[in-house]
Amino acid sequence: MQVIIAGGSGLIGRALTAELTNNGHTVTLLSRRPESLSGLPAGVRAVGWDGKSAAGWGPLADGAGAIVNLAGENIAGDHFFPSRWTANRRQRIRQSRVNAGQAIVAAITAAKQKPAVLVQSSAVGYYGPRGDEPVDENSPAGDDFLAEVCGDWEGSTHAVESLGVRRVVARTGVVFSTHGGAFTRLALPFKLFAGGPLGHGRQYYSWIHINDQAAALRFLIENSTAQGIYNLTAPQPVTSKHLAQTLGRVMKRPAFVPVPGFAFRLAFGAVAATVLEGQRALPSRLQQAGFEFQFPEIEGAVRHLLAP
Repeated sequence: MQVIIAGGSGLIGRALTAELTNNGHTVTLLSRRPESLSGLPAGVRAVGWDGKSAAGWGPLADGAGAIVNLAGENIAGDHFFPSRWTANRRQRIRQSRVNAGQAIVAAITAAKQKPAVLVQSSAVGYYGPRGDEPVDENSPAGDDFLAEVCGDWEGSTHAVESLGVRRVVARTGVVFSTHGGAFTRLALPFKLFAGGPLGHGRQYYSWIHINDQAAALRFLIENSTAQGIYNLTAPQPVTSKHLAQTLGRVMKRPAFVPVPGFAFRLAFGAVAATVLEGQRALPSRLQQAGFEFQFPEIEGAVRHLLAP
């Protein structure tokens, strides 16, 4: 199957590309800087796009097996420490997602042979801060900034359903990988013997190992009965305190130096909510569909990620 991935040069896109090519698929990556993606493996090519239109790449949608939309400005920013959500950044975060979705709809609308499936990326931030309340795909949306962004992100490609295209919405949790993202930020203090929970430590992280994230996306692409909303999170979400204890145990480091929530908010502003508040999201529909997690619990995932 030919799979087009918008936003394919990011953390999830790279893992998904490897997952797909290792299982016999070919991949086209849409990138604003395709020339920077050199040394691509066999079965992968990079094509330029502007992130907001079908110009230059739209005809590729004609006859493609699947399109995966991962495109959008990084919520936390491009540096190790989170970037503040200024008014300008909030607009870019939202607009980058809406623009990419509309571009994909335009390409699919113009295609004579429609792709079999569109996988639309989203996040469990859709549910807003929910404390220790378990939430699944039937739970209502939150009302904070991230929830609104996720709603707009998902809605940006809704129109393809009226074109007869199967659409899957993947609400992803916190992806754990040693190649970037939240896990490297969370693990660093423990390496420096200064690890501990963030804030009060009772907030839940709906996490997922990068291998399971890529495998779940491939599962949803290949499973012709998969349609609608799916939470892509491990079946055992954990609190910040539990995660800190696990990191300390696996890394053989202390885990009792908390980062005060007020200090984190003072340093990073509203973006601090991404780690000081959370959701206890469960992958109900994914498990009902028959997907089996390689890393369902946190200690096994952490030991795999930190293995020498």
